[in-house]
Formats: sequence, structure tokens, C-alpha cells
Amino acid sequence: MKCQKCDRPATFHITDLVDGEPSELHLCEECAQSFLTPSQEEAQDVEGMPAMAGLLAQHLAVGETADDLARLDQRACPVCGITFLQFRKQGRLGCPHDYVFFEKDLEPLLMSIHDQTQHMGKVPKRCPHGADQQTQLIRLRREMKEAVSSEEYERASEIRDKIREIEAGFREAKGEQ
Repeated sequence: MKCQKCDRPATFHITDLVDGEPSELHLCEECAQSFLTPSQEEAQDVEGMPAMAGLLAQHLAVGETADDLARLDQRACPVCGITFLQFRKQGRLGCPHDYVFFEKDLEPLLMSIHDQTQHMGKVPKRCPHGADQQTQLIRLRREMKEAVSSEEYERASEIRDKIREIEAGFREAKGEQ
């Protein structure tokens, strides 16, 4: 579909209500920016809040260009292979590594949704001794596999002993022996 003000492809489709009737506009990015940029008297609505068109224009100015977004959408997690485009469509990440790989792009999103970038919730009942120890166990097991594969057997045995200590602590806490 072409822009209604020029011959470039329309990337913005704006539905506006005029006297209760919907009116559709199909504009390219440049024409949409000029259309949505409010004049001085339109910049504030009756309550002193920025007008909706002003907010959209601000979002366009702050937001990424179509080229930047296309480049970002092609980035893929090296562990699970999910692309940022797939995440945007599904709303779900593929693996825990994605939080690290897409961190720069996810932080603003998490801040806008949750006002936090750190999990502040409860610990599951099945993990009463803290998720930190579970995370440490996962990390230690991975390190032990890496040590064995690189033939560092002494280091692997030290890591194995740490794993056994943590697991023994879990058993004691549950009352098992």
C-alpha cells in the first residue's frame, strides 16, 4: 500500500475518529512524523496533558527506525536460535540465555512494563531454600562438564564436592539422611 501523501510505501496505518466516524490514513514514516507532530497550540490538550498525536510523535522520535528494527529482528540467540522478531510476535523468549543476549533491547521494555529489571517476587514452595542455590547448582554442573571436557579433572572433582555439599544441605533441610 502506498502513502496517501507521497509515493513511498505506507508503514503507518492510523485510524482517527472524526465526528464519531473512523477515518483511515496510510502514511510512510516521514509523512506520519509530520502528521503526528503537533503545532504549538495542539501540543497541550484541555487538561494540560500532551495530546495523543504528540505522544505518538514523541514515540516515533524516540523509537527505532524501520532499518534498526529490521537489523534487530535478524539477531538470533546462539543457544536456542530465537530471533528478536519471533520474540516480538510470540511475546516469549526461547531460553534463559535470551535475557543476556537481548539484554540491551529488553531492559527498556521491562522498565516500561514492570518499573523494575530485577525479579522481586516470591520463591516457589518447592524451592524453600532459595532459588540462588538452585541456580548455583546449575552453574556448577555446567562448569564441571566443561572441566571434564577440557580434561581438568582436579578442578572437576573440586566442583563435584561443592555440588555434593549443596545437595547434602537440601537433604538435611528436608529431614532426609
